[in-house]
Amino acid sequence: MDIGLKEIEYIANLSRIALTDEEKKTFKKQLTNILDYIKKLNELDTDTVEPMAYATDLKNVFRKEELTPSLSRQKILNLSPSNVNGFFKVPKVIE
Repeated sequence: MDIGLKEIEYIANLSRIALTDEEKKTFKKQLTNILDYIKKLNELDTDTVEPMAYATDLKNVFRKEELTPSLSRQKILNLSPSNVNGFFKVPKVIE
């Protein structure tokens, strides 16, 4: 599929970019190659291919959540340099 310079100028205008004549020729060739490749892909028979969301059949394997013993809230607060009313006190970072 051959794309014309008029289409290249239209696309450049939509993109709000200014192209030199040399850039227009380069993009014309590149877009023609891309459209030819898409045309070739459209010729493939995919009727026997099952639709899929991912390219592989790999799936995430999650481990079971288990509760484990931890320090009490008060012990953790006691480890902090400063706390007020059950919360960590930190330096002000936003003026």
